[in-house]
Amino acid sequence: MRAAMRYALVAVVAVVAALAALWIAQGLPTRDGGGGGRLHAIMHEELRLDPEQDRAIDRLETKFAAEREALEAELSAANRELAQAMVREHQYGPAVERAVDRSHMAMGDLQKATLSHVFAMRAVLRPEQATVFDKAVAEVLIEPAQD
Repeated sequence: MRAAMRYALVAVVAVVAALAALWIAQGLPTRDGGGGGRLHAIMHEELRLDPEQDRAIDRLETKFAAEREALEAELSAANRELAQAMVREHQYGPAVERAVDRSHMAMGDLQKATLSHVFAMRAVLRPEQATVFDKAVAEVLIEPAQD
């Protein structure tokens, strides 16, 4: 019974952490505008970027989109590995532990890349724009996820 509870707890924590990482990344602007949500709209519709800022943000979004795609693929692979390990071991065994570690590493890498992207975009903004952007980032981080 105790092993089953531990197994369930690890599975729940891994899934919640993975969803949190994806949710944060999906709130950020991307070059193609796909999935950018509120921050994308604020960046491109409310901050009144000048042409130089627009080009700089476009370059950052292009770079981040490729990086995010690779990191999300790694996170998905880690989650698949965790699911397979859980099916094989039916307990918190060595394969599950390795898969959880891989998942945590992938989530951490995605979070680090996401935060680096946020700060890179912020560096392009004028002070009054940065104030609006900072507020929006804070709101996105604390508001509940929406479907």
